[in-house]
Amino acid sequence: MKQPTIREIPGGITAAKGIRAAGVYCGIKKTKPALSPDERLDLALIVSDRPATVAGVTTSNRSKAAPVLLCEQQLKGGRFSAIVANSGNANACTGRQGEQDAVQMRDRLARLLDRPPSEVFVASTGVIGQRLPIAKVLSGVREGVGLLSTEGGEAAARAIMTTDTCSKEAAVSFELDGQPVVIGGIAKGSGMIAPHLATMLCFVGTDAQISASLLRRVLRRTVDRSFNAITVDGCMSTNDTVLLFANGRSDTPPLKAGTPECDVFEEALLRVLSRLARMIVKDGEGATKLIRVEVMGTRTARDATVAAKAIANSSLVKTAFFGEDCNWGRIMSAIGASGIRFDPGLVEISVDQIPVVRKGLGLGTAAERRAAARMRRPELDLTVDLRGGMGRAVILTTDLSEAYVRINAGYRS
Repeated sequence: MKQPTIREIPGGITAAKGIRAAGVYCGIKKTKPALSPDERLDLALIVSDRPATVAGVTTSNRSKAAPVLLCEQQLKGGRFSAIVANSGNANACTGRQGEQDAVQMRDRLARLLDRPPSEVFVASTGVIGQRLPIAKVLSGVREGVGLLSTEGGEAAARAIMTTDTCSKEAAVSFELDGQPVVIGGIAKGSGMIAPHLATMLCFVGTDAQISASLLRRVLRRTVDRSFNAITVDGCMSTNDTVLLFANGRSDTPPLKAGTPECDVFEEALLRVLSRLARMIVKDGEGATKLIRVEVMGTRTARDATVAAKAIANSSLVKTAFFGEDCNWGRIMSAIGASGIRFDPGLVEISVDQIPVVRKGLGLGTAAERRAAARMRRPELDLTVDLRGGMGRAVILTTDLSEAYVRINAGYRS
């Protein structure tokens, strides 16, 4: 099989065949005079015109929001028709009433679409611990159904935003058996970003034909290489959810595990998820820099991941990058506190290819000044070589600014 070209294309969740979406304002978010109509959107609907297979991953946070618990239950069925997602309210830590509210959202959309409730999913994001204004939400669901269209993907992407400063969409196209196949998705996320098994909210649709069990395996592998390789503030959400559905509208043969066609699909999916993950980090709350942390030379790949996350989540490292101060001692400290085994006397550290540490010792103020000059860039690399094995990992992170504190200090006001 000739390797197909994977092309990035415009659009997001509605780029694939047979998918419609809408975004509406139903009254969850507080209205502010300065907000445009698009900025007020707080309810998204996504519908597959034919039943689809579905896979998902959700937060490993033990304080799971009501819609996450509902999603986990329904993913066992492996079938998808639609999803309704709100922003402005997480419907988390809301007890039995929150669970009933999530079910009401599901059932209202199922009735309006004439689809089985077991195929309709629910997601929420926003403030934790407050009840949804469920009457407003149910009214918004009805309004949204009337607005569903193949042009509604951008509105849906805006409707799931909270502290995001921009919507996040990605799509790719490739050919299988001479037929075009498309994968498109939307995501939201800016703060409370330290995913484990998922990201904040991400919905991806494809017109490929693939079983739910294979879709599940492919999704888990690609999530590990994309959303599980980012962090903004080291805080895991109660609502993290990724849903991937496949409706088969491309009319290509069913994908089978271990085939070149399935490998192409997985690479294309990774392309979409990685683009969305990068957008989330780049839009990190108050962030001024996107930092690619690469750790190599560890005994195992797991050790590399542990060390990279320790560096990427260190408040001291992140504030040093914000201040453009090449304080490499904070990096050494973060690695040492991570719990992995390594020889501090072998460590090498470079900032954007400028070496600042060799054999565990600093290379002097001149090297630090050159590295500090590189730290003024909006995107840069931090490379750490522990010189003790073949393990390697890459994590995307951000700096930590005063703006992050202001955003989160006044999040509910």
